[in-house]
Amino acid sequence: MAEQFASDNYAGICPEALEMMVKANAGHEIAYGDDSWTAKAVDTIKKTFEKEDSEVHFVFNGTAANSLVLSSVCRPYQAVICGEYSHIETDECSAPGFFSGGTKNLIARTPDGKLTPELIEQVVKRRDDVHSAKPKAVSIAQSTETGLVYTIDEVKAISKVCKQYGLKLHMDGARFANACAALNCTAAEITWKAGVDVLCLGGSKNGMALGEAVIFFTKIENEDFDARIKQAGQLASKMRFLTAPWIGMLTNDVWLKNARHSNQCAQYFASKLRDIPEIKIILPVEANAVFASFPPALTEQLHSLHWHFYEIIESSNRFMFAWDSTTARIDEFVADIRRILAK
Repeated sequence: MAEQFASDNYAGICPEALEMMVKANAGHEIAYGDDSWTAKAVDTIKKTFEKEDSEVHFVFNGTAANSLVLSSVCRPYQAVICGEYSHIETDECSAPGFFSGGTKNLIARTPDGKLTPELIEQVVKRRDDVHSAKPKAVSIAQSTETGLVYTIDEVKAISKVCKQYGLKLHMDGARFANACAALNCTAAEITWKAGVDVLCLGGSKNGMALGEAVIFFTKIENEDFDARIKQAGQLASKMRFLTAPWIGMLTNDVWLKNARHSNQCAQYFASKLRDIPEIKIILPVEANAVFASFPPALTEQLHSLHWHFYEIIESSNRFMFAWDSTTARIDEFVADIRRILAK
């Protein structure tokens, strides 16, 4: 398939991650995470986040990472505060509730997809009786499902209100690298130094084949997290193939290089769209996503030409850019847009 803009999951494996998988394939290694590659990956992640006392785990995908973390934080009668567009609400098939045995999402109406301290406080105070689920955690995505980025000060403000009400702060970092690249900040500055308790660090969307890392920065209810991973079918027997790519990604800041490239491609695409009067960009372009409103007939004809993209967030079209996106392919897409509109 030719390069598409429906999802950064469409992209293949970046060379640095693939190289580490090939190296890990040489010879035998101890199974189930007791291998040298996993130990080095853990050490590399701790150094990247400047947090030697953090606890690192590995799972296959983001849904498992988010769900297992939230099920470890919350009891079945408790709840997670999240935005209406959050992945745990719209795209995980109630997995957090399934793994926790009943945890509920409490939804804050977020027009732009970002939670604020005020919105969190409103949800906390919405009800306080035995008939309602009690908030125990707040979940934010960095970057968000709407392509926006929480600043360091915004995360700190959310953390402050979390502490005020005894809530744990979970960060869904499926596109965490894109946020760090956009903010030009360190991994530590936007996580534990800003008050985040646990991060689900995404690798798949940034150049890896699969795999997410769960990083606990504080000692919360995670003493049996290894058992949760095993019970959920997320413990890799040949763990080195899940963990070795992290070494390639984090060494020499490859993860940031990939993210900067995909962010720049989003900006490039947005600049092209702004020159087309029939198209309106509906959200700020801060990471590697562009949300734009197209005439319905244009969308239909582009799909007929085998361009893949999704129609989400108030009927707008979403375009995602990956580590291997090219300006040449973007130009091809824009040329088709102009040709259709000129008819």
